[in-house]
Amino acid sequence: MAETTNAPELHPVTEELASGKNFAAVTTLLPSGMFQTQILWVGVRDGSVVLNTETHRRRYKNLQSDPRITVLIRDENDPYRYAEVRGEVTRMTTGPEAREHIQELSRKYTGKDYPADAIKSERVILWVTPRRQTIIDQNKDTSD
Repeated sequence: MAETTNAPELHPVTEELASGKNFAAVTTLLPSGMFQTQILWVGVRDGSVVLNTETHRRRYKNLQSDPRITVLIRDENDPYRYAEVRGEVTRMTTGPEAREHIQELSRKYTGKDYPADAIKSERVILWVTPRRQTIIDQNKDTSD
């Protein structure tokens, strides 16, 4: 069953999946016009889907040029259930808040602190504002 909304407020299923220990396939646009998709940790803060990256990463550079993004969050307990968020990165936060955020995500996904030696440049929180959200549950309907 597909359910679609065109609003910036998070759909309850999007919020549920992003709050859980589920992975996100994150797609940005390369300078060549091709897409780049990577698997990332995802979370929710202040009613927004949030991701964390570093300033030297290609996805960060892609978003500097074009803030459009797609975040597909798969239910790790049921891969036939997922939320797709198409939108824009409308805010980026650096500094201590971004460092603490990567620690929160690391504890959520691994149960451990993020290794300090894994940080190569400045951490950045990417705040995603949805333009369209689609919720899929293929256990209920496979017509999509």
